[in-house]
Amino acid sequence: MNEKILFVDDDLNILHSFKRNLRKHFNIATASGGEEGLEKLTQDGPFAVVVSDMRMPGMNGTQFLSQVREKYPNTVRILLTGQADMKDAIEVVNQGQIHQFLTKPCPTETLIKVLQNAIRQYRLITAEKELLEKTLKSIIKILVDILAIVNPEAFQRTIRIHKLSEKLARRLNFKQIWQVSVAALLSQVGCVTIPVEILRKKNQGKKLTEFENQIYLKHIQAGHSLIKNIPRLEKIAEAIAYQEKRYNGDGPPPDKRKGEAIPFLSRILKVASDYDALIVAGNSPLEAQRKMHERRYWYDPEVLSALDAEILQAQEGYIIVEIEAKEIKTGMILADDVKTKYGALLIPKGHEISDILRMRILNFAETGNLQEPIRILKWVQKEN
Repeated sequence: MNEKILFVDDDLNILHSFKRNLRKHFNIATASGGEEGLEKLTQDGPFAVVVSDMRMPGMNGTQFLSQVREKYPNTVRILLTGQADMKDAIEVVNQGQIHQFLTKPCPTETLIKVLQNAIRQYRLITAEKELLEKTLKSIIKILVDILAIVNPEAFQRTIRIHKLSEKLARRLNFKQIWQVSVAALLSQVGCVTIPVEILRKKNQGKKLTEFENQIYLKHIQAGHSLIKNIPRLEKIAEAIAYQEKRYNGDGPPPDKRKGEAIPFLSRILKVASDYDALIVAGNSPLEAQRKMHERRYWYDPEVLSALDAEILQAQEGYIIVEIEAKEIKTGMILADDVKTKYGALLIPKGHEISDILRMRILNFAETGNLQEPIRILKWVQKEN
């Protein structure tokens, strides 16, 4: 068996015993506590099975296996416990934190059978996951291919939105890039239900009549209906349903969601989609940026700032934030030139603010001879 098993116990004699008795049957690794166990999982994983003692100093077995479940959900978790810990062990099983518990001392023959079953369980989990992922990729490809055949212009818009959405997500350090990627690829799939002439007019940047716009917006509900019943794409379906929802709560669907209650994926799609529509309509990047800032209440401020940073080609991982001169602090990095009201350059972009430069900015601000607001780079980490 090539799958690895990790034993975690603070008693080194017990760990040596596991290695001695099981090394002919399994690929064994050991750790002398919960902290070391987590390090092993990170550095030497993946592990098919983790077997942990209950009573250990620092991090006990329940705490350790709870973290394993969160970080490595595919790993089969087994708890070793004494009679005194039986009640706690049963509670942990009932909470779903472990697959099984064994009592000490555990005969080698019993342990071998349990580990063999655990490895079979791991193989089943990973095989099902691989099959599901392949199936999902195939379904997504089919849907996107259908869009490409039915309406090539809508497909080209999809590709542009997909490319920009991924850039915005990376700039915001969003961990689940795959979700953004899939949501963007499927964001226009409902367009297969919309008359070609309306789509062509939209994709050419021409203004739709009120009636045509109502027809066009029906692609959102159509896309949501196509995606919502596909396993593991529930979040993607929700993102598609809210992709035209404005940050202030206006727009479809007609509910009370606004601000951060709108799915984050939808907030990215909204910025990427609107920017693309403005560019297609003939606006330059800076003109499109200006028009979006005029209606900034439509957008998540951080996502809009990420777009600003992308347009100005700031370093990846940063967004651009506008502040008043009085908010400037030492260590901030300028995203744009700092100028006087008459356009004279004071400090070029890219400079890190020192105490002297901060004083210079404040002095010009106090005399009323400074262009505000000031644009700075801000590192951001968007949670999952």
